[in-house]
Amino acid sequence: MGSGEEDTGGGGGGAVRGAVLKALVVVGGVLLLRRLRRSTTRWDHARAVADALSGEKFSREQARKDPDNYFNLRMLTCPATEMVDGSRVLYFEQAFWRTPEKPFRQRFYMVKPCPKEMKCDVELSSYAIRDAEEYKNFCDRAKDQRPQPEEVIADIAEHLTTIHLSRCGRGKRCLYEGSTPPEGFPNNWSGASYCTSDLSIHKNGEVHIWDKGFNDEGNQVWGTKAGPYEFKPAPKSKYDDMFSPLNFSAPLSLEKKLDKAYVIDDQ
Repeated sequence: MGSGEEDTGGGGGGAVRGAVLKALVVVGGVLLLRRLRRSTTRWDHARAVADALSGEKFSREQARKDPDNYFNLRMLTCPATEMVDGSRVLYFEQAFWRTPEKPFRQRFYMVKPCPKEMKCDVELSSYAIRDAEEYKNFCDRAKDQRPQPEEVIADIAEHLTTIHLSRCGRGKRCLYEGSTPPEGFPNNWSGASYCTSDLSIHKNGEVHIWDKGFNDEGNQVWGTKAGPYEFKPAPKSKYDDMFSPLNFSAPLSLEKKLDKAYVIDDQ
């Protein structure tokens, strides 16, 4: 009978110790998760945006529903290189869906975390390409038939725009959204003096882009007025494998007729 009482007390003590241990494990896990999040979140956001932008997307549905305001455009983006600081450089082009081999807009995107002092998650900057003709259909070519990483770095030309993206709030359809500053960036296409851009990345893979040009009086002179272009992912294709992290090159240093419904160039 005495041994029975000792067993009961020992069992109770074991249960208490087990509960305490479980609580310590849970608390320790939460603290570790928070620490990991603090150390990786900024770059996780940048990688998520780069991955979401990549791929073949079309504005087919918009063009079918509202042909007066939207063209059926093909947007194609893929990795070009990765900088020594981890920033990703993407090649971006747009073309009419019937003539994908003739892009009317070509850019480099550089994707990296926002500076720590800014209240945003990802900085997305666009750059002109020094010899854009050499990059036509870059994503469609085999890797050994494209300009190589050293050439990409050398061909990053003047800065065009920067959009600061933040995670969307709870309940929204988007994952990230952001805009250029209200004053925009210099632009002289079709009578404009500056341009602005709004961009949002959605949970279903859509990318919404609204580019607009304004003159000195603040009047819009190009770009859609009905709302952003909504680019939806194409069905699974050969491009999917192209956007694997393994397709990024080794880090390098940066040192080394469309009418007014859509801007063609020089944004």
